[in-house]
Amino acid sequence: MYLKLEDVTRKFNKPCIMDVKIGQKSYDPYASAEKIQQQVSKYPLMEEIGFLVLGMRVYHVSSDSYETQNQHYGRSLTKETVKDGISKFFHNGYCLRKDAIAASIQKIEKILKWFEGQKQLNFYASSLLFVYEGSSQAPGVRLSDVTLAEKRGVPKGLLSGGDILEYNNNIHVISSTENGKIEASVSKGLSKFYALHKKAYSKRHHSQLSLKVESLEQDNVWKSSTCLAQEHLNGNVIPQLEKVFCHMPAEIKESANVEVRMIDFAHVFPSNTKDEGYVYGLKNLITVLKNILDN
Repeated sequence: MYLKLEDVTRKFNKPCIMDVKIGQKSYDPYASAEKIQQQVSKYPLMEEIGFLVLGMRVYHVSSDSYETQNQHYGRSLTKETVKDGISKFFHNGYCLRKDAIAASIQKIEKILKWFEGQKQLNFYASSLLFVYEGSSQAPGVRLSDVTLAEKRGVPKGLLSGGDILEYNNNIHVISSTENGKIEASVSKGLSKFYALHKKAYSKRHHSQLSLKVESLEQDNVWKSSTCLAQEHLNGNVIPQLEKVFCHMPAEIKESANVEVRMIDFAHVFPSNTKDEGYVYGLKNLITVLKNILDN
């Protein structure tokens, strides 16, 4: 018999990590009175809130550094401040990563569905591990139908499967000038070039402006597939793209590069009833995340 361990952060460039203990009780049914008192005193609001932030590590793009919060930070959160406390995990230094929040909600809902359908096990002091990509330079970070794609290896404006690169009218990273030309900021020294990618799954979306990425041997240029003129691009593209992904409309966000895993199973007990404490915690956490997303 052996345990196989997995490094959940292995595929991330700048992983943002948060550990959240789930459930209304962090002590098992056989805990002594002393143990119960000890656990309750650590976070008296556990039963009411249903979860506890044990720690987080968040990458800030602007400073290229991590901000870390320990268990004392989570225990300081109240009913009134828990929403702001959780939202801090999804803030990259100058904007809220709503795509990561939306993807996290979807993954928690899948875990919730499993718990609502099983009556064999009850979990105590178990956690959810959240990981999302904090860097805009990680290849393959999906934001709904919009993808951060590497310019390198993309043949003549096409991605794998024949998907063309498009500019979504709802995303305002590029500003139009008086003569109709388009300008954006791209660094000459960037080794990787990222483009907005939306799958052309429907021919009905003719109102959207398609942009094909042409080969950029001489200069970094975006060339429109319509009548838009070419414009030389300079500066740094990363801050511009960050703004796009931070303010992307919620309805087009789906599956950012996010992992939500159940961890810590030291206190799991057989049961013939639904794990109401864990379900309560999951539902309350989802509610908090949706409130952050809506606001």
